[in-house]
Amino acid sequence: MGIAGEDACYFHPVSLRKACRGRLPALCRDAGNAAAGQADSAGEELEMEQTFRVGVITSTHGLHGEVKVFPTTDDAQRFKKLKDVLLDTGREMRPMEVEHVKFFKNMVIVKFKGFDDINDVEIFKGKDLYVTRENAVELGPDENFIADLVGLSVVTDEGERLGELTDVLQTGANDVYVVKTDSGKEVLLPAIKQCILDTDLDAGKITVHVLDGLLDL
Repeated sequence: MGIAGEDACYFHPVSLRKACRGRLPALCRDAGNAAAGQADSAGEELEMEQTFRVGVITSTHGLHGEVKVFPTTDDAQRFKKLKDVLLDTGREMRPMEVEHVKFFKNMVIVKFKGFDDINDVEIFKGKDLYVTRENAVELGPDENFIADLVGLSVVTDEGERLGELTDVLQTGANDVYVVKTDSGKEVLLPAIKQCILDTDLDAGKITVHVLDGLLDL
């Protein structure tokens, strides 16, 4: 199961990272931390996030309406293909047309169409940028967006409920699933195929094999 790279949000900040199995089940976080809807114990249908955060506007750039964006997606180059984004003003998701982009160090410089002066974009500092699910990065085989995984029920291969997935940590070697047990304990599961056995978004659950000693940490 993999994790993709963008922020998924139902008007909450969720990122678009991907989770996958190679670097095993990671999630897809463009950036962010809001979770997709979740199924309750009565089997309520899982509600998928419909928007994904791809970046945060950190400051203006120059005098002609450009802004600096810190990318929260796995692949900052995806900004080259973005035609439209949603700007979270705090009161609404405002559609913005991307005129051009360029790159500087770890930042993306974005120019929105119709905003040609620094004074026009000053108010955008600190605001999040989102894309709709249909404009999110394409998922590969066994990949999922982190936003779609957070909130899923985690059960063991012996049929016992372990808890709920609350986050996915990207450590480099492999991703790590953070599971909060019903007793409030935090369990860290490596996202490797020996541990993460199956992810069923429709059923709202992840099946895992708990390796020896993991519950003792």
